[in-house]
Amino acid sequence: MSVNKKIVTDLIDNGVEFVTTVPCKQLAGVIDEIDRSDSIYHIPSNKEDEGMGLCAGASMGGKRSAIIMQNTAIGVTINTLVTLIQYYHIPLPMLISYRGELGEPVACQTEMAVHTKALLAQLSIPTYHFHAAADVDELDAILKYCFMSKKPVAILTDASFWKGA
Repeated sequence: MSVNKKIVTDLIDNGVEFVTTVPCKQLAGVIDEIDRSDSIYHIPSNKEDEGMGLCAGASMGGKRSAIIMQNTAIGVTINTLVTLIQYYHIPLPMLISYRGELGEPVACQTEMAVHTKALLAQLSIPTYHFHAAADVDELDAILKYCFMSKKPVAILTDASFWKGA
């Protein structure tokens, strides 16, 4: 099974019915797989903090949700993460392309990579880093933890991981 298919299968198996995405070249395959799914309602977002608001609304309406986004916008999501997602104990899996790490072809992406993990740690958000395609096997347990603990979790997926997609 491809990495993209495994991600979507794990989301569905964990009851995720709503996903919002922000465009990213690395995430294109998983976004396409979500679009093909009849089990997930997909709404693209213009910005990551907007997407988190959509996920919060879905969650408050009784639907499990997830966001798929780039790490380069972590900075603009801090207020939304703290005052909405964390304050209201909304479980939110965040599948994040970790741009700016080894293998990154775009130089301007490297600056946010330096700060991503530190910002997530400062917010006490459990963070997992997928380097190899086999790391996707951890996703099911991460999703179960997220929904059990009612916390956001960050799954950082770097360029090496997506080479296995």
